[in-house]
Amino acid sequence: MGQLLTYLPFRKYQALALGSALVALTTAAAPALAQQGLPLGGFELGQNVQLGTPQSGLLTIQPDRLFSESLFGKRVAQEIEAEGAVLTAENRNIEADLRAEEQELTQRRSDMEAEAFRTLADAFDRKVQETRSTQDRKLREISQLGETARREFFAASLPVLEGIMRETGAGAILDHSTVFLSADVVDITDLAIARIDKVLGDGLSQPEGARDQ
Repeated sequence: MGQLLTYLPFRKYQALALGSALVALTTAAAPALAQQGLPLGGFELGQNVQLGTPQSGLLTIQPDRLFSESLFGKRVAQEIEAEGAVLTAENRNIEADLRAEEQELTQRRSDMEAEAFRTLADAFDRKVQETRSTQDRKLREISQLGETARREFFAASLPVLEGIMRETGAGAILDHSTVFLSADVVDITDLAIARIDKVLGDGLSQPEGARDQ
């Protein structure tokens, strides 16, 4: 009798597998730049507009970069990577223990009656299935941590993004990947990261901007 069963298909942990999400702060269609008489470059700054802030009716952002390159996102990624490393080591130890247990059971087979061996083999199979289920659940929990953190990040970032919209006079912020043609000046990812970092920090410690206030 060969191997009793196929061992746990433990997957090497991957960090965030998070898809791009459209960040849209209004459902109104953004007016065309030409209709506003605004060229794509060299915007004139009006009152109450900070220097370096582009003026446009349509802004774009890169959601994945916004999260992953922020202090908040970097902290979450580090935590998930650490949790994943622990789970990977645990999986390897469990697999080694189960392999040794199977080998011992296989060696004992010749000295046991078929019915007695089958009872032990069935118990071992149940143990493997239960272990697989437990470890898969742990992996899902780790993945859920990242998904939850991402939702919290974007929810907390909305006031910052709305502020940028007011400054620029924009009607919408679109996912950069969905825009067929645009000028670099309307992508606010770097600007948004800088401002969100000042407000949120890493999500645990109080950022400098909050302390100053």
